[in-house]
Amino acid sequence: MMLGLGTLATKVFGSVNDRKVKSVRPLVEKINALEPEFQALSDEGLKERTLAFKARLQKGEALDDLLPEAFANCREGARRALGLRAFDVQLMGGIFLHQGNIAEMKTGEGKTLVATFPAYLNALAGKGVHVVTVNDYLAKRDAEWMSKVFGALGLTTGVVYPYQPEEEKRAAYQADITYATNNELGFDYLRDNMKGRIDQMMQRGHFFAIVDEVDSILIDEARTPLIISGPSDDRSDLYQTIDALMPELTEAHYKLDEKARSATYTEEGNELLEGRLRQLGLLEADVSLFDPESTSLVHHLNQALRAHKLFFKDQNYIVRDGEVMLIDEFTGRMMRGRRLSEGLHQAIEAKEHVQIQPENVTLASVTFQNYFRLYKKLGGMTGTAMTEAEEFAQIYNLGVVEVPTNRAIQRKDEHDQVYRTGRDKYAGVLKEIKEAHAKGQPILVGTTSIEKSEQIAEMLKAEGIPHNVLNARQHEQEAQIVADAGKLGAVTIATNMAGRGTDIQLGGNVEMKVMEAIAADPHLHPDEVRARIEAEHAEEKAKVLAAGGLFVLATERHESRRIDNQLRGRSGRQGDPGRSVFFLSLEDDLMRIFGSERLDKVLSTLGMKEGESIVHPWVNKSLERAQAKVEGRNFDIRKQLLKFDDVMNDQRKVIFGQRLEIMQSETVDDVAQDMRYQVIEDLVDEYLPPKSYPDSWNTQGLYAAVLEKLGFDAKVIAWAKEEGVDQDVIRQRLEEESDKFMAAKAEAFGPETMRNIEKQMLLQAIDAKWREHLLRLEHLRSVVHFRGYAQRDPLNEYKTEAFQLFENMLDSLRSEVTQKLSAMRPMTEEERQAALAALMAERQNAESAAPASTPATVTLAAAPAVAVTARAGFDESDPSTWGNPSRNDLCPCGSGEKFKHCHGKLS
Repeated sequence: MMLGLGTLATKVFGSVNDRKVKSVRPLVEKINALEPEFQALSDEGLKERTLAFKARLQKGEALDDLLPEAFANCREGARRALGLRAFDVQLMGGIFLHQGNIAEMKTGEGKTLVATFPAYLNALAGKGVHVVTVNDYLAKRDAEWMSKVFGALGLTTGVVYPYQPEEEKRAAYQADITYATNNELGFDYLRDNMKGRIDQMMQRGHFFAIVDEVDSILIDEARTPLIISGPSDDRSDLYQTIDALMPELTEAHYKLDEKARSATYTEEGNELLEGRLRQLGLLEADVSLFDPESTSLVHHLNQALRAHKLFFKDQNYIVRDGEVMLIDEFTGRMMRGRRLSEGLHQAIEAKEHVQIQPENVTLASVTFQNYFRLYKKLGGMTGTAMTEAEEFAQIYNLGVVEVPTNRAIQRKDEHDQVYRTGRDKYAGVLKEIKEAHAKGQPILVGTTSIEKSEQIAEMLKAEGIPHNVLNARQHEQEAQIVADAGKLGAVTIATNMAGRGTDIQLGGNVEMKVMEAIAADPHLHPDEVRARIEAEHAEEKAKVLAAGGLFVLATERHESRRIDNQLRGRSGRQGDPGRSVFFLSLEDDLMRIFGSERLDKVLSTLGMKEGESIVHPWVNKSLERAQAKVEGRNFDIRKQLLKFDDVMNDQRKVIFGQRLEIMQSETVDDVAQDMRYQVIEDLVDEYLPPKSYPDSWNTQGLYAAVLEKLGFDAKVIAWAKEEGVDQDVIRQRLEEESDKFMAAKAEAFGPETMRNIEKQMLLQAIDAKWREHLLRLEHLRSVVHFRGYAQRDPLNEYKTEAFQLFENMLDSLRSEVTQKLSAMRPMTEEERQAALAALMAERQNAESAAPASTPATVTLAAAPAVAVTARAGFDESDPSTWGNPSRNDLCPCGSGEKFKHCHGKLS
């Protein structure tokens, strides 16, 4: 058979991947040659080397120059701290990560240890390294485990997790190496850019990140932006009313497109809903759903339809403790605290008849793509990245390198078994499980939803086969369940196996047992513990090996080949034997949506009987093509989403950069002055148009506008009558007058107070305007796609209008800040006394209004009296002595008034 040109060239020159692997072998040899030198060092000697490396960096050496020695030092530190000596392929993976690549390493190749090498090397620069994991359990576990290595080398380790005390989190970010989840890193970035002072910020820049399960984080989760939001008006009644209409719909009332995951009403559906909404008094008789005033109703109707027809309980979400919790479709985990936006989550809550949480408005948002592109250098690890290599290259500028396994893969991947119906398929699955279980072979059964995993669990229960189920409901016990999945006769049913973080080792997980033993008694020597546990479990492992190793039985194919490969990769780690097979039916979602008709004809032609399966390479090829098409389509969707988000990202960088500059500045009076001058220029241009004669000037209008916007009485009418006065002269005089006016104000407040007021007012105005701007962009994005029907490119339309909105926002910001700064003044003593008297009267009214027997009386009686003494050390002219009161706290000056009505009063 003739070889293709590409295949022939690869045989002669080797593949690109082969050449990359070959290029780092000399570095690995250098590290190995240094091993005796570092083995001879004392424990203190390892730490001294770290200090020596840092000194060399400061003198101008590059990280690449230090790589062989640093990796050799790290390998020795890991050997002493954990009893693990890194293989050559692990060093190789570490080198690729340091170079800013994704290292594709098969399951069980020790990726957690691999990350320590580039993390150690890059941490020597003193700018902080982030190691990113997919869940809090793994972040804490890896940080605790690997901190022993970094501690042995004289470096500090931190871990970041949700609801962490602020001081602890700040210390974690100051550590040399910080372990965290992608979610928490993204949210902390957004929170930092909502803070009012530099010393309140957590992160100290974005130097180098190593992303574990990089495909899950940078691709699967990249579809959903991280959003920090605040509550808006409660509209739960409307959601419930509209949800009650959904059971009345038949298939004639809506169209469902499962490929595009969309649902729309037909004309019949619109007519039915219009009639019902009019009966309920929600739609006026002469108004239709197509009229502009019905936009809000249509939005609610669309979300209710999506909630009922596209989102399913125990598949897309679960209901726990009266709360709708989303399920990550890629890992099968609950996403606690994550909510669908634009009212969709509320529509699902109405459908499930649980309490409806108020809708939220976006305060800040960022996509994972744009967050991780902040890092100067990025590296990633996963068992499966090659199928998405193009996306990693295009979006993140990351190369993918397939690192060879330490031992050759022995697993046997069998062809798919395709049945005509789901019932036949599950009968075949049960038969296969019983046969494998009878000989003691451990089995991992892969499913795509909680519902299906529990269906198989019921079947096994009926047959009396003991088993474990791993899905969102058993999230807390996942490490233990995965660790036990390789034991003799174990049957484990799992909903997606990506990013589980724990190896399935034949005979049980040695690492887990070692960690548990050392945790129970830290004085034990790791080498001795390991030797004892390995001896104990060697016998069971021999029996599992004789039974054929781990058997991965998948009950469905996923839309992405990568997720299938992750499941397969759980078997055959470190050269172990194993087998994998996929059981499919024409009723599976992927088969049904993408091409089951053609396969049905093929099966009929082959004369397939009921209950039989077909096994053929053609079927595999056909399915792979379908999956590749879906992957391509999903990539295009993510690319398009990113193009839209990039428009907002450019604006986000400007706003966040401006905020940081303001917080870092000692004084911002120059910024406030620039804004004021721009407002003056705009006012002069508006009322005294350029190149116009004085006769046509609207000096009366300018006088009123200056009084309103700038707060002072300008003599513009008199100036305009002077001979030789033009627009520039009036603008200049207004600038001088405004400077005098603001200087007098600064003197009245005191310079320090004035500086703080200007800074806080600027930050508050920026935040408020940015929030409004995000909402406008959201609305623009939801309607701009309709421009495509008019043969206009939606992306270009979005760019143009988003830029215009941004300019308008900046104009509005300048005007508002100038007006507020001009209007504010210190409170007089009379005003302060009056405010205090009003507050006391309010309290007395509340006390007298409450009946003696009510709990409210107790609460008020126990409440502290209005503070009439100032906070210790309070200085009116120095806000740093005020503490950090919230707007509704009592003012620290002792007036007894709320802070927002007293020293926190800005206008």
